[in-house]
Amino acid sequence: NAAERAHGERLAINTVVQGSAADLIKKAMIRIHRRVKEEGLPFHLLLQIHDELLFEAPEDRADEARRLVEGEMTGAMRLRVPLKVSVGCGRDWLELK
Repeated sequence: NAAERAHGERLAINTVVQGSAADLIKKAMIRIHRRVKEEGLPFHLLLQIHDELLFEAPEDRADEARRLVEGEMTGAMRLRVPLKVSVGCGRDWLELK
C-alpha cells in the first residue's frame, strides 16, 4: 500500500531529525545547568517544551541569563551549519508570546 509506505518513510526521516533535535536540547540543558551551578547563578530552568526552554531569573540579571542561554545553546554541538537561537525575556509567559 503506497500510503502506508509513504507514512513509514516520513516516520523514518522524522525520527532522525527529531531525535537529533532532542539530543541537542538535552546537551544544551546540561551545559546551562553546569554553568549555573558552577557560577552560583540565580537562574532556574522551569520547563522544557519541545525545542524551547523556560527559565526564571531575577529581572536585574535577565541580560546575563539571556547571554548564557544563547551561548550554551548555540555551542551545544558542533555543526556544519550555524545554529540560530532566539531568546526572549518577559515578566511572565504571556509577555514572551
